[in-house]
Amino acid sequence: MLNEVQAIILGLIQGLTEFLPISSTGHLYLGRHLFNLDEAGIYLDTMLHIGTLLALLVVYKNELGHLIKKPFSKLTALLIVGTIPAVVAGLLLNDWFDELSKTGVTIGWEFLATGFILWMADNSRRGTKTLDGITIQDAFIIGSFQAFSIMPALSRSGLTIAAGLLCKLDRATAAYFSFLLSIPAISGGIVFQLKPVITGAIEPLPFSTLFLGTLSSAFFGYLAVMWMINFLKKRSLKIFSIYVWTLGGLILILQYTGKF
Repeated sequence: MLNEVQAIILGLIQGLTEFLPISSTGHLYLGRHLFNLDEAGIYLDTMLHIGTLLALLVVYKNELGHLIKKPFSKLTALLIVGTIPAVVAGLLLNDWFDELSKTGVTIGWEFLATGFILWMADNSRRGTKTLDGITIQDAFIIGSFQAFSIMPALSRSGLTIAAGLLCKLDRATAAYFSFLLSIPAISGGIVFQLKPVITGAIEPLPFSTLFLGTLSSAFFGYLAVMWMINFLKKRSLKIFSIYVWTLGGLILILQYTGKF
């Protein structure tokens, strides 16, 4: 059974890797594997995602307030269009995604792919579009990249930031819109994860464990969002490419030798 220290560590992993472009799902799989968690780990995953959602609600409270006051604004349209591809992918591929997430058989290759996409986007010509300059077409392209992140170790934030850069958004705006677009995506993911929790198909965890894991995820998620937006203003994504390439290569070696 998961203890409170492990829950805090997994919350830290979720909070940081949800918004750093290195794949939270892939890292959570590695964390659960390290702690030998059983199926109840999905229960914790749900709460950890609620934690990162809370972090986003705090960061984007002004934008969300604006959307509530003006629900038919351009920003609302951008978020709807950007979310549609992920909704379609989730409805069509959810069972397949769950199987991949449980086995982890492809995560090494997915970490490598994430690194390649980040490196390619970082090498693209610097864009100048701000939030006001994002078009419906841009939102759909970024949302389509987000849909591919249904694969366990393809980073959602990495792919959407990369797509934003390829659409000529400036670097800070690419991160800013990526995280804003993640609010409906994470909310939808929580809905999918709630089904086995509500039906009692998995064993619940103690309240203290869930609370500490959620709090840890929210705290480190908030730090990660604020840090990443500022980081991208002047720094390269290539450091993240090197990290996920190293991690993916190590996983493939361990899988090939039968040690993972």
